[in-house]
Amino acid sequence: MITKIRKAVFPVAGLGTRFLPVTKANPKEMLPIVDKPLIQYAAEEAVAAGITQLVFVTSSSKHAIENHFDSNFELEAKLAEAGKNEWLEVVRNILPAGISCVYIRQQNPLGLGHAVLCAKDIIGDEPFAILLADDLINSDGKTCLEQMIDVYSKVNSSVLAIQPVTKSETEKYGIVGLNNTDLKSGDFAKVTTIIEKPKAKDAPSDFASIGRYILTPRIFHFLENANIGAIGEIQLTDGIDKLIAEQDVYGHVFHGKRYDCGSKIGYLKATVEYGMQHQEVGQHFTRYLQDLKL
Repeated sequence: MITKIRKAVFPVAGLGTRFLPVTKANPKEMLPIVDKPLIQYAAEEAVAAGITQLVFVTSSSKHAIENHFDSNFELEAKLAEAGKNEWLEVVRNILPAGISCVYIRQQNPLGLGHAVLCAKDIIGDEPFAILLADDLINSDGKTCLEQMIDVYSKVNSSVLAIQPVTKSETEKYGIVGLNNTDLKSGDFAKVTTIIEKPKAKDAPSDFASIGRYILTPRIFHFLENANIGAIGEIQLTDGIDKLIAEQDVYGHVFHGKRYDCGSKIGYLKATVEYGMQHQEVGQHFTRYLQDLKL
């Protein structure tokens, strides 16, 4: 029997150093793309895929994330008093009814693998999703995570979102080896290995794992027994590579456009393109861009 994916982990304890000074007092996950923060886009993707429990692995500086998903009675009262019912509905419905949020503190900044391990007791003995809010994915139709859950329902195994990258980009990602590299959008193949940030000559393929995962709870065993690497972190990719030796893991070439919002240029591209598509301001903003004499 295939176990339904009900829980998703959001590792949001990072320092966001690439966006200093704005991230000195504001979580990078709260950076807005037009009128919604990055973390809300990730949460909405999870909810659309049927996730009912959102598990945020946070740090002491991330209270804004908790506040964003919590009720704000003072704001709601003022909006109601002013008759601003449209905005009242917006702030009341950031998450739909029936969705629960859990917040866990990552006490030590020991990397992505450690952040996922912090969620072990909440996840329990069931498969779960991981979403990195830095990776904003715009998909027509089904979201990236919905596509991955469709694959999971076929293979009943862990699934990684993958996309092709150039040779010059392999040192930025976990690169997967696959039993079939002749893949197009929507295809999936069995993962044979995953290597963290290899040089181009050492990369097992041109496909990179990006910030969406569906993993079985067996991953926690390997993260618990992982060595802290040279940069002082527990790498999720190392745990997945060990998982591959015991269980099938599949790479899925998702359909959609990914924006690396952990980088300034990726964040700017997302802001512009989402602004052009925005229901309220899209047409006006597009005309403004067209009229610029650059």
